[in-house]
Order: sequence, then C-alpha cells, then structure tokens
Amino acid sequence: MRIALATDEGFVAEHFGRCPEYTIVDIRGNQVVNRETILNPGHQPGFLPLFLSSFEVSYIIAGGMGPKAQNLFKERNIEPITGVSGELKQVIESFLRDQLEQGESFCSHGPGHTCDQD
Repeated sequence: MRIALATDEGFVAEHFGRCPEYTIVDIRGNQVVNRETILNPGHQPGFLPLFLSSFEVSYIIAGGMGPKAQNLFKERNIEPITGVSGELKQVIESFLRDQLEQGESFCSHGPGHTCDQD
C-alpha cells in the first residue's frame, strides 16, 4: 500500500493544496519499506488529485481539504483523511497501528474561507 501525506517541515500540513511537499510512503504489512518526498508542483483546482493518483496512493493525509478535492480523490479511489496534525513520524506510526484519528477538516470552505477553494 502507498500513502501520501501533505507535508510542511516534518509535520502534516494544514492544507493539502498549499503544502510545500508531499511525503509518499510505501507500506508492506505493518512496515514502512520506502519513503520519498516530492515537491508540490503547484496548486490548481482539480490538478493535485490527478497528480497524486499517478503515484498510485491509496490514502491522502492532510490537516484540511475542501469538499471538491475530497470528492476528486474519492473518484480516483484515494481515501482522504483530514483533520490530522502532528509530526510526520508519529502520524505514520499511528496509521500503521490503525490508530490515526481523523477530525474535522481544517478547511471548511465556509464563511471567512481562506484556502482558495480546492
């Protein structure tokens, strides 16, 4: 299995589309077998779900993500996990133990919205 995490300086980024990079993690059994970092190629509505699907990830983990982006990921059989924060290593370990707690997305796209509608 392969997962992607929106990353910002070793932590899960608050918003998947505006993060500086993504960490791609290959998991076999309950072990990380490979981990690579790729730069965010730039935010454009609808582009990043397609881009990350080319890496054949099954999950995208981020602090926040708009509903449109969540639906685009789901259309590509990628499960978004939002409302996550913390150090990357700890988040990955929680995911491996099936103990990663999903919360409300940090981006609600409601009044006062500031993340440019992904």
